[in-house]
Amino acid sequence: MSNGDLDKSRGDFDGIIEFFKDDLKTVRSGKANIGLVDNLEIEYFGAKTPLQQAASVTISDARTIVISPWSKDSLVDIEKSIRDSDLNINPTNDGNVIRLCFPPLTEDRRTELAKIVGKKTEDARIKVRKIREDLWDNVQKMEKDGEISEDGKFIQKDKLQEIVDEYNKKIEEISKEKEVEIMQV
Repeated sequence: MSNGDLDKSRGDFDGIIEFFKDDLKTVRSGKANIGLVDNLEIEYFGAKTPLQQAASVTISDARTIVISPWSKDSLVDIEKSIRDSDLNINPTNDGNVIRLCFPPLTEDRRTELAKIVGKKTEDARIKVRKIREDLWDNVQKMEKDGEISEDGKFIQKDKLQEIVDEYNKKIEEISKEKEVEIMQV
């Protein structure tokens, strides 16, 4: 495994970071966030469709998300999808738009959300470890096949560990930011 292979693996690690950021958007903080409904799919003209393809999603104030569907016929389907989701919020349908009003978080709920962030953080670290293990297995195989020396194997191991440490640090920083956002009153 060359340095080029390690650099190519950065794309895999970057993918984990992007997925982690998107995943954390679905965790509620003290303010309304469009990311909370990003993963929501609705039944739209007989097919599962992402909400953003069936409606306009905006934030009207710090605690309210407004969903304006392209077709008024889909209001009921959007409302049902929100109720069935893990948002734990009751949508308000006025016949034209759906409003999601988020009440202030209690201290207990903030703690619970921080634990969810911790779990998502650990999931991201596990994905990083999995890629590290796959790359390390490739390095060991290359050494066994005589493509690199034993010294080369350990040089690659050190470089791989530096990359893993760098990405774990990024994951930790993103996690801390989200926890601070959640705990703000």
